[in-house]
Amino acid sequence: MTAVILGGTFNPVHYGHLFIAEEVRLTYGYDAVIFLPANSPVHKDPTPILPPAHRLAMLRRAVEGIREFIVAESEIKRGGPSYSIDSVDEIVQRFSIDGKPGFLIGDDLVEGFPTWKNAEKLADMVDLFVARRTMAEPLQLEYPHRVVPNTILPISSSEIRRRISQGRTARFLLPDAVLEYIKVHKLYG
Repeated sequence: MTAVILGGTFNPVHYGHLFIAEEVRLTYGYDAVIFLPANSPVHKDPTPILPPAHRLAMLRRAVEGIREFIVAESEIKRGGPSYSIDSVDEIVQRFSIDGKPGFLIGDDLVEGFPTWKNAEKLADMVDLFVARRTMAEPLQLEYPHRVVPNTILPISSSEIRRRISQGRTARFLLPDAVLEYIKVHKLYG
């Protein structure tokens, strides 16, 4: 199986995540996308991030029934800070990935990528892809990579959290099953 890895906090997962995952999968011919929710993201303020169990449950609901989308709990099970370099080898072994896995980051992470733990080794282990999230032209990255010619969907988890906290609708920004989970568990209010 060939696969591309998409890590993140998924706080909450939304259609922007799902759409870019599918676009990369189809554009570059991968069999699957492996979603890798972070336990404790190192490069984000942990204060507004829900506990991993909620984020994992929402992600599972979002991809339910989509056989090409797989959720890996590697970082959550390992606990502690989440470093992508620590997860790639484990994912390759666990899922018997053929060749180098793809590794997808958004253009919002390009500037900080060189500060990631063993960034150079990580870039050698994977085929690195940069998706356009907010900019028509992505920032330059010093490591070998491909820029994804994706449609930009300006949906963000922070905007969804803000809308929900203000009592505004978030319907059609994320899957109904995720929105229902948020309502049932009274999240982001």
